[in-house]
Amino acid sequence: MNLHTKHWDRLGNGGLDFTELGFGTSPLGNLYKEISEAQARDTLEAAWESGIRYYDTAPLYGVGLSETRLNGFLRGKRRADYILATKVGRMLSVCPPEQRWNSALLHNAPSRAVDFDYTYDAVMRSLEVSFERLGVDSIDILYVHNLDMHAHGSVEATNARIDELMGSGYKALIELRDQGVVKAIGCGIDDWEPAQQLVERGDFDIILLAGRYTLLEQNALQTFLPLCQKRGVGVVIGGVYNSGILATGPVEGAYYDYAPAPPHIKQQVARIEAICKRHGVKLAEAALKFPLMHPAVLCVLAGAQSVQEVERNRAVFDTEIPVGLWADLKSEGLMRKDAPTN
Repeated sequence: MNLHTKHWDRLGNGGLDFTELGFGTSPLGNLYKEISEAQARDTLEAAWESGIRYYDTAPLYGVGLSETRLNGFLRGKRRADYILATKVGRMLSVCPPEQRWNSALLHNAPSRAVDFDYTYDAVMRSLEVSFERLGVDSIDILYVHNLDMHAHGSVEATNARIDELMGSGYKALIELRDQGVVKAIGCGIDDWEPAQQLVERGDFDIILLAGRYTLLEQNALQTFLPLCQKRGVGVVIGGVYNSGILATGPVEGAYYDYAPAPPHIKQQVARIEAICKRHGVKLAEAALKFPLMHPAVLCVLAGAQSVQEVERNRAVFDTEIPVGLWADLKSEGLMRKDAPTN
């Protein structure tokens, strides 16, 4: 079964055609475990063979390693045949190995420190270095990375960084889009509230929202997703498994929101999984397909570190979900009544 595509053209510049399943390259940055260059390349080639044409990366992923690993893979592809997104806002700098960013999560990644910087100069410098790592001469989507409470620790600190962007870096984003260096600008973000603030304050095109519109969480339906629909802003959904628990189920050691899942989340997931089983559907299958039913959503991202994981994600994506599954989740209070499900 071929992957469906969704066309987005908010600006009237020809737009972009998104395959409904995209490839998130954070795992290629040796996240949680080290993988070889050959394994990374085989994984990317498997994603291409499966029909995926949207590739999402960032300097932060593997502190440069993810972008570097895309370089050789993309060099063999016709530029018009894929969508490439990267991010700004997290600046890398060389450091001693013992000071490397997030060494507990990244295995044998480059020795780089990471700093937040949402100024004009930082946006321009970050994109220039991303061009070099990726080996391309155009980026389709440029996201601002991590303008959320997960990264900055509080609403006040997040708002201060948003002000920094809107007072400085935002001008760079607009210039890059106006000059055709990038086709679209947006933000890659873990909280829908600051995403809404950005859409309200600026002329953003596409929002990559991670973990906040999933089978487990739909509060983005309150005001954020309707605002995106109204303004023609496309939405890409990352974190469809809420850091793992919607793929593994509520097993011992399951992760939710980058940390061990608390008991109440495990209980909720157990109830969702029971309904899925009743309909002969795997939890991961329902989780991957659910966000795409919202009209503002263009694509869902699924990362992988192996050919087998790519094939599993693709097989999950081909599964037909019975409409009765969604109805049962709503009737048992496990899904918002206003969530689109057809």
